[in-house]
Amino acid sequence: MSTLALSIALGLLAVRPGHAEEVTLTVALAANPQMETAAKLIDNFYAKYPDIKVKFQTLPENQLRPTVLKDVATKSGQFDVVMIGAYEVPLWAEKGWIANLSKEYVEKDTEWKADDLLTPIRDLVSFKGDMFATPFYGSSSFMFYRKDLFDKAGLKMPEQPTWDQVAEFAAKLDDKANNLSGICLRGIPGWGQSLAPLTTVINTFGGRWFDEKWEPQLSSEKSREAINFYVKLLKEHGQPDAAKDGWQECLQLFTQGKTAMWYDDTVFAGPVIDQANDQVKGNVGFALAPIKVKPGSGWLWAWGLSIPTTSKHQDAAWKLISWLTSEDYIKLAGEKAGWGTVPPGSRQSTYKLPEYEKATKDYADLTLKSISAANPLKPTVDPVPYTGVQYVTIPEFEQIGDFTSQQLAGAISGQMSADDAIATSESKIKEIMEDAGYIK
Repeated sequence: MSTLALSIALGLLAVRPGHAEEVTLTVALAANPQMETAAKLIDNFYAKYPDIKVKFQTLPENQLRPTVLKDVATKSGQFDVVMIGAYEVPLWAEKGWIANLSKEYVEKDTEWKADDLLTPIRDLVSFKGDMFATPFYGSSSFMFYRKDLFDKAGLKMPEQPTWDQVAEFAAKLDDKANNLSGICLRGIPGWGQSLAPLTTVINTFGGRWFDEKWEPQLSSEKSREAINFYVKLLKEHGQPDAAKDGWQECLQLFTQGKTAMWYDDTVFAGPVIDQANDQVKGNVGFALAPIKVKPGSGWLWAWGLSIPTTSKHQDAAWKLISWLTSEDYIKLAGEKAGWGTVPPGSRQSTYKLPEYEKATKDYADLTLKSISAANPLKPTVDPVPYTGVQYVTIPEFEQIGDFTSQQLAGAISGQMSADDAIATSESKIKEIMEDAGYIK
């Protein structure tokens, strides 16, 4: 064959179906148990799409957020798929940083079954009715507790305890001589770390971040009461060095039998049972988020997968995120990694799978009840100008939350009083809100 004929033949081969150019997607993920499972199962995606390769960059939440924000805000195009939370979705969609998945893909991809998504979670990853992320999982918050320790102490956990009851339980179960804390709560700084559970406490105590005129309200009677309660509970009956602990540390402490209660995300129910030591396994109980004044105090959250508008491989990116958030993926994760580890709270069909129902019988109903009870449109007792249960959906909240949580970590560690932390935070919040034009 002549050189010219060979060149033509090779050229025709290159454009034949099945010989597409290989694409590599760079994906930013949070270092959560469900995301780690996704990385382990990626060979199943390659079997379906051999011309697409995936490079995962898995980061702790506090590192993921600034890394991804910098990439999309500066339009550097480092990532083709990014995992972002419910807080970021509407803010980034409004700025045009992430693709409108409804218009570009969801409406055309009937196999993905958008109607199967849980409505509260779908709403979290939407902006003006269109989806800008696919929900990898959805969640609320509830209480984990040790049934054996409660029985031994003659205590009974209600399906929905009050925070006053929780404090009483923590005091009775606290056994520092035997390395057992009454409760474990997040204390590490970060608007998505310690402020997530703390804000739900503020809400149910009748407090709020801002009044209707955007004036800061942390020093108001109810907010101050809630913050002091949280700090005191951790200092008196929480885990040692609580100011350095996030969900990872509390998960480890609970599964190792070093704390009697843990208030956190419903998504950790499966990992708790999966990772529990022999002493804890079989003794894990679950209860709805504790309340004070306002009922339905659990948070509402979703981690979603979005495509930055700077990605040069958006069609391939959709193939990946639609696979990762499909019914088929949930079944695959259950079969390969265990039914308790599949991404919860995203699809209605998940809760109808016999294997999942059996594996999650102790907490699946409470998870759905918690998700349904949370109301991001009315998160507080008194009226507020914002939405969001465990956060405030304004761009400035990231700065506000990170600063405030730093001050509160100082209070938890004993470096300052809770009231001093509140005063310092409120002064900074007012400055931020004035600079941003919320307060005239």
